[in-house]
Amino acid sequence: MSELFSRWKSGVESAPGSADAPAPASAEQAPAPEDRRTAPRRQARPAADALLLDAVDIAREAIAEAADPNHIGAHLGAVMEGQRLATHSFACTARAYRGWHWVAVLARAPRSKRITVCETALLPGEDALVAPRWLPWEDRLRPGDLGARDTLPKVDDDPNLEEGFEQVPLDEDDAVDQVPIFELGLGRRRVLSAHGISNAALRWQDSEAGPDGEYAKRASAQCSTCGYLMPMAGSLRTQFGVCANGWSPFDGRVVALDSGCGAHSETDVDRQTPDSAEPVIDDLADTVDVSDPADSAGTVSAGAAHPGS
Repeated sequence: MSELFSRWKSGVESAPGSADAPAPASAEQAPAPEDRRTAPRRQARPAADALLLDAVDIAREAIAEAADPNHIGAHLGAVMEGQRLATHSFACTARAYRGWHWVAVLARAPRSKRITVCETALLPGEDALVAPRWLPWEDRLRPGDLGARDTLPKVDDDPNLEEGFEQVPLDEDDAVDQVPIFELGLGRRRVLSAHGISNAALRWQDSEAGPDGEYAKRASAQCSTCGYLMPMAGSLRTQFGVCANGWSPFDGRVVALDSGCGAHSETDVDRQTPDSAEPVIDDLADTVDVSDPADSAGTVSAGAAHPGS
């Protein structure tokens, strides 16, 4: 693949096809003789080549040799890529390649009228559907992808870890302790580095249990004042803790001290006292039942005449 095609794919803008030559600088604007060696050179714009710019049919025939002619649409234009080097573009009408376009690169030798096809290609436009950027296999596993039966390979040069204080030999034949960094009470070979601690803090801060999460925005109190917050040890204890509230959505998770949720231990809701309903007596009835329904003698005569009778 030529350098021109690589430049095209990386989005380098081509120079205009035709333009007047730049006007010579005046005496005041011209660099001093001692500065001309250090002054940057202006790249000369390629001159318009009428033979190459008019060779639309040749470009279309070249693309038709590699693609279905029915998928080659209207001519979109031509630009000069260099001296006697031009690129023609055609719309792609294939339904599976919406937003793509065909290109054909043409050239000719000096003082020759014979046009040569350098290459043809199908290139994506700004709104084209393209495949995601290639990601190496070792970098494709993302947080949360690890299953119960999966085992991650060991990373010897992990930037998130550094040598810790260990009282165990590296192997059975090596009984020399490695003491590059002291960490009281831990016999681990490696511990979190400053880089690893910073990455963990950023992840927790940006999670839904951080201060900008949806729960924290609606909470009326912060986790730092909640009785269910368990303090953490280490350098992050001033920023994070562990939630121990079974009713909280963050139970057993690291939460920011300035986060919060509706299960705060000290917050409450507006309680409404249930009012007892007053009895309603129908004074239009001749009799009023005021006894227990289970009582057989449950009807007592009111002894009052109906109003207006």
